[in-house]
Amino acid sequence: MGGAILQGMTPPDAANWQPTLHGSLITLHPLVAADFEAVYAAANDPLIWAQHPEPTRWQREPFTRYFESAVAGGAALVARDAHTRAVVGCSRWYEWDARTRDVAIGYTFLARSYWGGAVNGEMKRLMLDHAFQFVDRVWFHVGVANHRSRAALVKVGARLDRIELADAARGGRDTAYFVMQRN
Repeated sequence: MGGAILQGMTPPDAANWQPTLHGSLITLHPLVAADFEAVYAAANDPLIWAQHPEPTRWQREPFTRYFESAVAGGAALVARDAHTRAVVGCSRWYEWDARTRDVAIGYTFLARSYWGGAVNGEMKRLMLDHAFQFVDRVWFHVGVANHRSRAALVKVGARLDRIELADAARGGRDTAYFVMQRN
């Protein structure tokens, strides 16, 4: 893909990667620094990160790096329960390439109380519908051993494109590349 990580402000003619998106189960809002404590409270669970390539992300210091990177990237969204307004997770777009019309969605997590239902599917649908206004292809990069996330991507219609072992583009981690094309 080779696109740059989204940073700060985008040119006026570029895609808006921090919209507010409304679903029946969740609402996605631009992530801001003031969201830290609420997002960390939702992420502070070792089981959320157990299959993740960074399994200590539930701890404050690793989570702080994740969060600061998300805010700095200018393309992250916080997910709130549409009824209670509680923070339930986070996701972001990255590696947008306007030339090849690609973007990636990832760095996603959901609080365990929202696993197994329709929330992840709605989150991905909202983000995909928005992204497909600007791109033709959306990528998902998942640790090979993250079976839960891989199954969730298949559930929303993503197709496994390839597996890269010791993937230099992903910090030397074994990575499964999933893709969805615009219809």
